Amino acid sequence: MTLVKVAVCVFAAASLAACGMMPGSGANSMNLKLSGAEEVPPVSTSAAGSGSIRVAADGAVSGSVTTRGMQGTAAHIHQGPKGQNGPVIVPLVKNGDTYAVPAGARLNDAQMAAFKAGNLYVNVHSPQHKGGELRAQLQP
Repeated sequence: MTLVKVAVCVFAAASLAACGMMPGSGANSMNLKLSGAEEVPPVSTSAAGSGSIRVAADGAVSGSVTTRGMQGTAAHIHQGPKGQNGPVIVPLVKNGDTYAVPAGARLNDAQMAAFKAGNLYVNVHSPQHKGGELRAQLQP
């Protein structure tokens, strides 16, 4: 192979890799702001949370949320529309005040459809608010 052919191949491979990271490549990355006002029923709290969750076109889920001002006990991704509670579909792994999506987590077809409809949310539970103290809806 000539040096020019090698350079063209390297450029093409790098361009394709970059396209896979662009919005519209089938992945949705959401920055989240969790609050008690989003809980059902709403919770009065001075605690807050933020994070980022990514859902790939194949259903792979990654990311984490971090809280402040509360003693969190657990966090999950649930299936349910805004204003309604729903079942846990992805339990998050606690490490201090951060809750991470476990490696290998993946949404099934029905859960992907719910995600695309805006019907998934993340919430963090506490001893004072066992049903959830902070919540944010995942918006594709």
